[in-house]
Amino acid sequence: MSRQPFTPDQYHELVSALTPPSRALRGYVRAFWVGGLICAVGQALTLWADGLNLGEVTAPMFTTGVLILLATTLTGLGVYDRIGQYAGAGSAIPVTGFANSVAAPAIEFQREGAVMGVGARLFTLAGPVIAYGVASSVLVGVVYWLIRGWVL
Repeated sequence: MSRQPFTPDQYHELVSALTPPSRALRGYVRAFWVGGLICAVGQALTLWADGLNLGEVTAPMFTTGVLILLATTLTGLGVYDRIGQYAGAGSAIPVTGFANSVAAPAIEFQREGAVMGVGARLFTLAGPVIAYGVASSVLVGVVYWLIRGWVL
């Protein structure tokens, strides 16, 4: 016995019935406040570094280093994954998300050894970000160089 295909209206009704309600607004709010909190912690670290007279160049490096240390520590403890599940992009966009994307595969594959586990899998998540970041920065640099050459 052959089954009749769905009509577009029947298919739309079935999809509407089976699709869970969107919670996009809740996700946006969570991402906003968690990402904002991470950035506020970073700003507080920068102000503290300024108070320590670390200088204009050293203070941002200090802040970045501390945020990376905190993120990798929280990743190792399994806390950052729960933050990521709750906040989504709010935890993935700042530098802490990049640190998590490097540390998580290293922790997950450490039992496979230093070379075939950690070494081979270390940049599985962060590698494409690095590759496309470098490629796009070169492209922007070339465009800037061309525009600057024509305008001046």
